[in-house]
Amino acid sequence: MRQIRVLVVEDSMVFRELLVQALNKDPAITVVATAKDPFEARDAIITYKPDVMTLDIELPKMSGLEFLKKLMPQYPLPVVVISSLSDKVFDAMNAGAVDFVAKPQMTDRQQLSVLLNNELPIKIKIASTARISNIKNALGAADLKKTVSKKDGVSIVAIGASTGGTEALTTVIKEFGPDIPGTVVVQHMPAGFTAMFANRLNDVSRVMVKEAKNGDKIVPGQVLIAPGGDEQMRIKRVGEDIQVEIKKGPKVNGHCPSVDVLFDSVASVAEDSAIGIILTGMGGDGAKGLLAMRKAGAVTIGQDESTCVVYGMPKVAYEMGAVQYQDKLTDIGKRTYSVLGKLK
Repeated sequence: MRQIRVLVVEDSMVFRELLVQALNKDPAITVVATAKDPFEARDAIITYKPDVMTLDIELPKMSGLEFLKKLMPQYPLPVVVISSLSDKVFDAMNAGAVDFVAKPQMTDRQQLSVLLNNELPIKIKIASTARISNIKNALGAADLKKTVSKKDGVSIVAIGASTGGTEALTTVIKEFGPDIPGTVVVQHMPAGFTAMFANRLNDVSRVMVKEAKNGDKIVPGQVLIAPGGDEQMRIKRVGEDIQVEIKKGPKVNGHCPSVDVLFDSVASVAEDSAIGIILTGMGGDGAKGLLAMRKAGAVTIGQDESTCVVYGMPKVAYEMGAVQYQDKLTDIGKRTYSVLGKLK
């Protein structure tokens, strides 16, 4: 098996060495070069032609974000950002990074071990399969500005996404108007970042977007994003209302929150008055839940291969018969409104 060639860009010598040692322990990965600043990184890219680059946001001489913006047009390369808790990571995703991991404090040995031995190697392997051209396509997606009348028949829209999902979700949700049915989202993301992502998405959308809290009601024109961390998000009926229930629980399909957990609850509670959407991401989380939704009578939509950064979750869902409509990313918002029109 050919090893994934990695360039590590990190200004801290201590952390850089930790990254190199950990990544080289993985038989599928080899670190071909390191760099302490963007200028060294540029030369290393030309010399070593890595498959994936890890990139710190805070770098000397030029920020990682500025470097990323200048790099992608000249040297399209899958990039995994390593970032402390900062919304700059979403600027990096917007600039073309494939994914990111949270950078723990050096004193937090447990989180450091999880990052070095689990999270980062997995993200690198996923990034090595990413379609960089599809990241660019997602960034250039047009925003729909249209007025629609309120449709009856659908009480909830449920969306699941993983790798490449922040930009895919932005593309879809920017097309939603204030009358869209209440929307619930699971995007695989570390704790702390989901609130930042929700706030940024709220700033560019015509709907209200917020990180979900236990007991939040599902209401039209609002998007609730499941908090990252160690809690699962479900929906439940309370009297005449539908609310989200967020509580600690084990990982499902390796994820917490899990798309399958959310979709299964939507299938049970909303049955045929729901729309399920599965977007780009590695693995199969959400596929079984989407199938349960379709069997319950919900309308289901999957992102097509040509526009996915990673055609994993939508592929598994499509192959098991869970996807009723398979659409390009830029058509999913239109499809949602088309479905709502038919269910008038």
